[in-house]
Amino acid sequence: MTSTGEQAARPGEALNAIVAEHRIWFIALGVVFLILGSLAITFPLLTTMATKVLIGWLFIIGGVAHLVHAFRTRTWGAFFLEALEGVLYLIAGFWLAFFPVSGILTLTIFVAIFVIIQGVMEIAIGLTVRPAPGWGWILFSGVAALIVGGMIISGLPSTAAWTIGVLVGVKLIMEGWAYIILAGRAPA
Repeated sequence: MTSTGEQAARPGEALNAIVAEHRIWFIALGVVFLILGSLAITFPLLTTMATKVLIGWLFIIGGVAHLVHAFRTRTWGAFFLEALEGVLYLIAGFWLAFFPVSGILTLTIFVAIFVIIQGVMEIAIGLTVRPAPGWGWILFSGVAALIVGGMIISGLPSTAAWTIGVLVGVKLIMEGWAYIILAGRAPA
């Protein structure tokens, strides 16, 4: 009979073996994300507009889905509200997708407010879990988010041209390094 610790180690060992076996693919994926992230940071306005267009298309698809649902289930009692919601999705989607430069300021304000709220929540989480190991990093992350959100708000409207593109780029770079580090830490 095996102990619980041995049983818990087996899934991790299996995952490590898979990562080690496909190490080159994990590294390649990481490098692709590093390149994409670097391009996003190099061309932040283009990345911001592309992100906005993508969000627009997601709203358009959501609007069509709402309208199809409304008309397919029109007897359920919320037909008018569902159809209205679908139309609102379509209007927002067309605005985001087909007028990529307009609305970047609004989207940046939304992102900044989101980052500030998220920072406040991380600070609260960090203080709540204190003195658990790592609580200071959570607190630090929250304070950093407050600073970044404040910088974005205080720099408006000029920060709208680069904020979303840089955030997308940083996220891609972090993901790229995560895959490379994962591959590097797998047993040989």
